Amino acid sequence: MVSGNKTIYDEASLVNLLKQQSRPAFEYLYHQYSSALLGILLKSVRNEDTANDLLQDVFVKIWKNIGSYQAERGRLYTWMLNIARNTGIDYLRSKQSKKENQNQKIEDVVYQVDSKNQVNQQIDAIGIKSMLDKLSAEQQMVLEYVYFMGYTQDDASKILNLPLGTVKTRIRAAIIELRKVFKEETK
Repeated sequence: MVSGNKTIYDEASLVNLLKQQSRPAFEYLYHQYSSALLGILLKSVRNEDTANDLLQDVFVKIWKNIGSYQAERGRLYTWMLNIARNTGIDYLRSKQSKKENQNQKIEDVVYQVDSKNQVNQQIDAIGIKSMLDKLSAEQQMVLEYVYFMGYTQDDASKILNLPLGTVKTRIRAAIIELRKVFKEETK
């Protein structure tokens, strides 16, 4: 479909064109998804330059491996997200990553330790962990992504391959249930 001067593809058409190695379709894919995939990489490697380098690797992998994508196994975004996440994990396991982390400034290390411990300490200090155990697995997962991992509801819906409305409904139901649990525990 053409909207103004920009072409908009539905997922099936986009995948078909990508499998034919269409450069305009690949440019569209990059334009539409690069910021979301960069965000995933930044969350794992926590370095913007490294994340940008890895993003290029991710799109090279997508270009080379688009033939292995199977629509019946999930959405294109989920497939690309897994490539990005695995690329980030592979990098963190690599010798290069370990070497860079050895040479990291002490201030950066202290900040990372503080930021990691601060969230967990706050959650544990107010007893949220035990309350979360009383929620359904679906509610726990959505809360984990949105409140503890910092994703937006829209990002969580894409990652979990759920409609945005379902994510919002689960969050609302979880909050209502947590209120009940909190009232019971504070009596």
